[in-house]
Parts: sequence; structure tokens; C-alpha cells
Amino acid sequence: MCWTRIPWGIDNWINLSHVDPDAEVQGEICLAVQMLEDVRGRCLRCHVLQARDLAPRDISGTSDPFARVFWGSQSLETSTIKKTRFPHWDEVLELREMPGPPSPLRVELWDWDMVGKNDFLGMVEFPPQVLQQNPPNGWFHLLPFPRAEEDSGGSLGALRLKVRLTEDRVLPSQYYQPLRELLMESVLGPAEEDAASPLAVLEELTSGDCRQELATKLVKLFLGQGLAGPFLDYLTRREVARTTDPNTLFRSNSLASKSMEQFLKLVGMPYLHEVLRPVINRVFEEKKYMELDPCKMDLGRTRRISFKGAPSEEHVREASLGLLTGYLEPIVDTIVGSVGRCPPAIRLAFKQLRQCVEERFPQAEHKDVKNLAISGFLFLRFFAPAILTPKLFDLRDQHADPQTRRSLLLLAKAVQSIGNLGQQLGQGKELWMAPLHPFLLQSISRVRDFLDQLVDVDGKEEPGGPARALVPPSVTVREGYLLKRKEEPAGLATRFAFKKRYFRLSGEMLSYSRSPECQTRSSMPVSHIRAVERVDEGAFQLPHVMQVVTQDGAGALHTTYLQCKNVNELNQWLSALRKASAPNPDKLAAWHPGAFRSAHWTCCLQAERSAAGCSRTHSAVTLGDWSDPLDPDAETQMVYRQLLLGRDRLRMKFLEDSTLDTTPEADTEKGSSATEGACPAALAHQREAAARLLEVLADLNQAHEEFQPQEQRKVAPGPLRP
Repeated sequence: MCWTRIPWGIDNWINLSHVDPDAEVQGEICLAVQMLEDVRGRCLRCHVLQARDLAPRDISGTSDPFARVFWGSQSLETSTIKKTRFPHWDEVLELREMPGPPSPLRVELWDWDMVGKNDFLGMVEFPPQVLQQNPPNGWFHLLPFPRAEEDSGGSLGALRLKVRLTEDRVLPSQYYQPLRELLMESVLGPAEEDAASPLAVLEELTSGDCRQELATKLVKLFLGQGLAGPFLDYLTRREVARTTDPNTLFRSNSLASKSMEQFLKLVGMPYLHEVLRPVINRVFEEKKYMELDPCKMDLGRTRRISFKGAPSEEHVREASLGLLTGYLEPIVDTIVGSVGRCPPAIRLAFKQLRQCVEERFPQAEHKDVKNLAISGFLFLRFFAPAILTPKLFDLRDQHADPQTRRSLLLLAKAVQSIGNLGQQLGQGKELWMAPLHPFLLQSISRVRDFLDQLVDVDGKEEPGGPARALVPPSVTVREGYLLKRKEEPAGLATRFAFKKRYFRLSGEMLSYSRSPECQTRSSMPVSHIRAVERVDEGAFQLPHVMQVVTQDGAGALHTTYLQCKNVNELNQWLSALRKASAPNPDKLAAWHPGAFRSAHWTCCLQAERSAAGCSRTHSAVTLGDWSDPLDPDAETQMVYRQLLLGRDRLRMKFLEDSTLDTTPEADTEKGSSATEGACPAALAHQREAAARLLEVLADLNQAHEEFQPQEQRKVAPGPLRP
């Protein structure tokens, strides 16, 4: 197949084809192979150690795997490990070479069945030259049986697949602390004069898709530090200071615009769902035909609507106008009445935005600019896109059909017009929207009042303070049945170790009982939670398990294992628990993704229960059920990679002639656009900031270089000795 290569992956159309069940495999196998020779001839020794993440072939959600090794005409099998997808064999199989040409080595995995034929789990194969020159030693992905490619010629349809591969090394948390400190410090200084801080450099470097991804990472990073407000204020002040025409304010995809947009998505999704979901569901369920554009009207489709006589454009327009206003009225009513339900963090961000714009454009002719700045984000970049594509905002499970999609487009256009506060209403190419203008003008006056109330909020984020509590103490965030692992279930089979309990989570307490009505409850304070993490399926041979790590008054750590019924419920509980425990101090930096069973940790095989964790925790929070957990180290790593791209430019801009005199005359003679008009004190400060940033980048770069050889030495079990 010919793929279109693009810098970040592949992009092409693929014809769909029939599926062979034996081709559906997953997982990996760990092998160590040796080629030995003695007086009897050559011998192949295959050490079958273990496998992981095998496909579940049995009704229990597990498999009974065994391995079958082929070399030439010889074959041997391992023992069968019952009811697991993570088998450990640690068996050595030896096969003698038979006369004939060199043969490949093939290792197949099968699920043993008492009745009927065994089920195929996957295979790996190594050609003779590989066995001779570089015998396999490590983990290998399982592959399906080779078969002739069958191209259906597109008779089953085609799928356009765009694959993007992102691979990076994330260092331990302490290596990123200096860069994080620089980022946090930069938002607390004067934004307009800043030119050499990490954020100022990132503004110059990024563009397009990269800028949106960077904005998401930065917003998550500052949210986790409790500094989202100062971060957004820093970017908006820089953007406003550069803007001379208020009509172009925040209209480009600048880092400030993208950051505010991603902030709304991260913090405001529950609010968005509450406002829009009822009407969006009505549009999908009722499937009414609506059209105002005479060029797009299909009179044949309106025969289902009861008209006296033959339908005309006027009839269709009147019916569509009634339907559109019938959908728009509850949307506008809900929005203007939602001031108290809008997240306080969003209201504070909009309050800072409005103050900044009002200071920059105080003239009477620009009195609407302060409101347009807010409505541009809330209506044009948040509400309208969610109406247009509800699946992307988790409002619906499926995309709309063509007719519903057109209805959503008309609603989105109307909401955009309201968000523009009447500017350019009746102008442009869409004059056919004129019948809707009276309703839009009436709604705009209500929206102005709503925006005034929205920013009328007290409170201010503490610069550098801890993460703000995202869950009110008395509010029940989530409740439902979970399976809880009994304390120290020694001697019990895994399936009996978990008991069904009804859990309730509030901002203060995680409690559970036998049933919702039961008065006898056990509980753990949310303030004691130190980590909330997933658990590897291999730990208990069970899917969808999470662990809640708490710390008692004596400083001892305790782990509670909870199993959810599916992956969606698991993500929702992880999200809720991380939100509730967001302000807690002393979060764990690392923990075990496995469990301590049979006198060792199942993840790293350490024999001490108190052994240090082998995997980094997600120490911050999940800000919405739809989003990934915050990961400060991964986010800072992405920022570091972007800053590396501008390292040389930063050095040339501020430090290439650092020995020159910093008097105004010297700066004028130098003619540098970067320092033009800067006073000596400001220029010296910028050079100092640039030097400090370059030093931090150099330290991180050195740390990466030191970790690379360590990773290369981490190979699977070493070669066996004869």
C-alpha cells in the first residue's frame, strides 16, 4: 500500500476488508534465544519467560495460554497457565537441528480449551539469519497468522486514516522543577515588557496545530499549580498591548486565544453540558426539517409538514422560523440564567479579561469591545462550536445525519450572531437570516446584562497558592456501586476478594456501605488521599481496577483497591477522586501500578511491601471526565521541547554581544530590533532572564543525554549460558 508521508505520521485512504478471527491478536511475549553447538550438533535453546496483555478468549475475560515452539520439523510446548492474560512460564525448551536447509523459529501462543479447538492468541517468527547473527532477546509484539492479502476493491467502503506518532522521554519530576519555577515566575511579572521569559519565547516560536497543543499543556500545567488566572491574564495583557485595532482583538489563533479556548474546554465542560444538552437532544430526536436559505430549500422534503395546499418557500420559511426560535429560546434562557452555575474560575478569568480590555480601549466608541472580548470566547469559541459538532464536546455519542447537521448549523449561526452582539447583523452574504433578526436583537440585550452579571464576582486567585479546591465540601460528587477488595484477603481466590459496596464521594469524605439505605458506613477523609491511580490488569487478573492511597495520622500509607464495571466508569471515578483531592499536600510522586501479592509487587517484583514506587503518579487532577489527567512532568517536557527549538534564536537575540556597552548609544548603534528603545536596566534584565532560561534548558538537555544510555542498558533478561 502506498502511504502519503507527512512529518508527523501517515495519511491515506484504506479499503475495508473482511476480518479473520485469527488475525485479531494483541499483546507481547518475552523470549531469550540461544544457538548452542556441541558434539551432537547444533541446538536451539528458547527461554519462554512470560507474556502480557493477551487477548481474552474465555467467557471469564481471561485465557488459558500456552506456548508452542517450532524449529524445522521439531516442536515443543510449555505448560498451560490457567485463567490469566499475563502468564509467567519461565521455561526453557531445547530443540535439536535436523538435516536440511536452515529453518526459522516460530513461537505460537494458544488458549487451551477443554471442549473444541484451541483459540489462537498470536505468534512471532524469526528467520535463520537473525537466529545466527542476533538471537532474539526481549519483548516482541504478537502477530496474526500470515495470510494472502485480500483487497475488496472498496466494495466494503474505505476509511481515511491519519496517524500521528508522538514519542518522548519524561524525566523524574525533580528535573523539571527549575523550568516550572521559571514559568510560574514569568506570569507574576509585567507582561507587556517581558521579552525573554519562557512564555514570551513560546509566543514567538509556535504556530498552527503546535500552538493549540502547547496551549492545552500550558493551561493544564498552570491549573495544577493554582495559577490559571495569572497565566491567562499574562497572555491577554500581552495580546491587548500589541493590538491597535479593537476589531481584530483575539480574532487570530494566538497563544492567548488558544489558551483561553482550551481553558474553557478543560474547566467548563460540565457547565456546557448543563446549558446545551437538553436542546441538542431535542434536535437529534425530533429531526425536524428547517431551512431559511432559499437556495438550499427542498420543497419535496416538506410534504411531511401539514400545509394547506402545495408547500411554498414562504411556508417553509415560516415553519422553519418557528422551529428555530423554539430551539433558540431555551438556549438563550438557560445561558442568561446560568450565572450562578458558571465555574468561578471562568468568571474570574473573564473579569480580568474585561478589566484589561477596558484599560486599553477606554474610548466611548469602543465601549462594546470589553463585552465582545468575553462573548467572543464564550459564544463564538465555546457554545457555537459545541452546537455545530456536539460529538466532539461529548454532548452526543454519534455524529449528526445531514438533515440534523444542517439544523445544528443554523442554530450555531444564530448563536454566533448573538455572540457578536449585533455587529454586522444584516450585512454580508447571509441576508436570508433576516427573518431571525428580531429574535436575535432581543436576545442580544439580554446577553449584555448576562455578561455584566458574569464578571460581577468577588475573589482573586492567590499567586503561587495551592491548587484551588474544585469540589465543594458538602456536595456529593459521585455515587454508585463498586467492588472493593477486602483488607488482606489471605488465602481467598481473587474473585472472592472483592465485595460489592455502595460508595459516595463528597468534597470531604469517601464513604461506603452495603447498600444506599444502610446506616452503617465506613469512610476515609478526602484530605488523607495521597494518590489515585489505575491498577494493571495483571495484578488481580481483573480489568478496570483503581487504587486509592491514603495516609493516616501516624504517616502510614494504606491502599484501597476498587473495581469498576467498565472503562468509562473507571475514568469518571478517577476524575472525581482527583478533583476532590486536588488541594491535598504531600501527594505521592510515585507508586506501584501493581499489587503486593505472594510476597512481592506484581509490577516490579520487589519483595519489600514498603519499596519505593516504580511508576510516576498523576499528582494533579482530571478537570473533566472527557479529558486526560493532568501530568505536570509530561506537560513541562513538551514545553521544554518547544523551547529547545528557539534556543539559538534566544541566544543570538540577547546574548551574542553581551560584552557590548548597554548604554542607549550602544544599543542604537547595534540596531537590534529586539532591544530597540529598551533602557539599559530593562535590557540587562532581559539578558539576565535569557541567560537563566538557557542555563535551565542546558541542564535539562544534559539530563536527557545522561538518561539515554541508562535506557539502552535496560534490556530484557540477558543471554542464557549453556
